[in-house]
Amino acid sequence: MDVAAVARCAGRCYVSPAFGESRNLRPSLSDSRSLEPAGLKFRGKSQRRLSFFRRIMATDESISARPGETQQINGNVVWHACPITKSDRQELIKQKGCVIWITGLSGSGKSSLACALSRALYNRGKLSYILDGDNVRHGLNSDLSFKAEDRAENIRRVGEVARLFADAGIICIASLISPYRKERAACRALLPLGDFIEVFMDVPLHVCEARDPKGLYKRARAGEIKGFTGIDDPYEPPLDCEIVIQNNRDENSSSSLSEMAEIVVTYLDQNGYLKPS
Repeated sequence: MDVAAVARCAGRCYVSPAFGESRNLRPSLSDSRSLEPAGLKFRGKSQRRLSFFRRIMATDESISARPGETQQINGNVVWHACPITKSDRQELIKQKGCVIWITGLSGSGKSSLACALSRALYNRGKLSYILDGDNVRHGLNSDLSFKAEDRAENIRRVGEVARLFADAGIICIASLISPYRKERAACRALLPLGDFIEVFMDVPLHVCEARDPKGLYKRARAGEIKGFTGIDDPYEPPLDCEIVIQNNRDENSSSSLSEMAEIVVTYLDQNGYLKPS
């Protein structure tokens, strides 16, 4: 898509007030300087990519307005209901959509568990998708830094995408450090009661640091990385999560991973997520 086409599309969108002033803003097309290959500038505001546009549509049922209500973002945007519901989609693929949110320190085995869990579900004929904390920064969140406000936005976006996957009837596996209870609670609040399943990888800092698969702890100790969770930024462990996994063994052990995955699969099975609602 060329710049002109992007501008025409952008001109029909509204910018989230979180990244501009409270009034609705549109890209200024009268100023040729307002269009640049890396993104768009909004009347002197800092450059942001199109991914910052507030969503103006989503799926139905679990994230729609309450029965009898009309959901409006502003006077120009109204929820458009679809006759195919979440229940219809779940019946089609014979499972129940939910979000499995795996949280823990770097090196605790979150990504390894996510992959093992996805394989275990696949072997049972169940559809899942992984939103990995590193992988989403290659695309969806590639415009975000590791500053506090951008890390919060990173979690918010993943939570919103995970909600859409769950609404589609898919078992979404999100594996992120997500160190703060407030941000995890905000993601939980996006979903119907019971559909956010928090899995805490309860692994001590010294074990994670000894593993250090990416060499990040070593760099953080050397002062090369600031604000690294567990070193000079806190991690707030869950107080009331659904599943706690203590992974103090070799995280790459196939038997260990399959055992941990089976714990989560058993929870899903016992709570009705592996069959349609």
